[in-house]
Amino acid sequence: MPQLSMHSPIGDLTLTEEDGAIVALDWGWGRDQDETPLLRLTCDRLDAYFDGAADNFADLPLAPYGTPYRQAVWQALRAIPPGETRTYRDLAEQVGGSPRSIGQANGANPIPILIPCHRVVATQGLGGYSGDGGVTDKIYLLELEGAQIPGVARQDA
Repeated sequence: MPQLSMHSPIGDLTLTEEDGAIVALDWGWGRDQDETPLLRLTCDRLDAYFDGAADNFADLPLAPYGTPYRQAVWQALRAIPPGETRTYRDLAEQVGGSPRSIGQANGANPIPILIPCHRVVATQGLGGYSGDGGVTDKIYLLELEGAQIPGVARQDA
């Protein structure tokens, strides 16, 4: 499977493509680098995103591996606009399951940022984040998008 790595403000990221779709975004620099048009486009879009261009990445072909329930959760995440958040409870009411099962699906998300699990927060507070920097990365991504973050004073305020 082709992979391409990039530097970002939250650390090195590696994208993986299979059968014309992105299947993973991992923290760290990948061993093998094999640029394809889709991987180059996605890296360029991520660079623009980190430079402040709002992007929901909705038109990128993504094919995460997961159960039908997790697929439904990840599809709901893709519908959350940049700069907005939803609670685990909101998504549980929308997709089914419980806030805990939504959190588990978020934690298993193989394509973070592009499938924006960082936009899901707890009813009171932030909740967790599976990125290398944990909640610090979540706060960075939400602030980058201009989201109101529960319990966190904006850095630019």
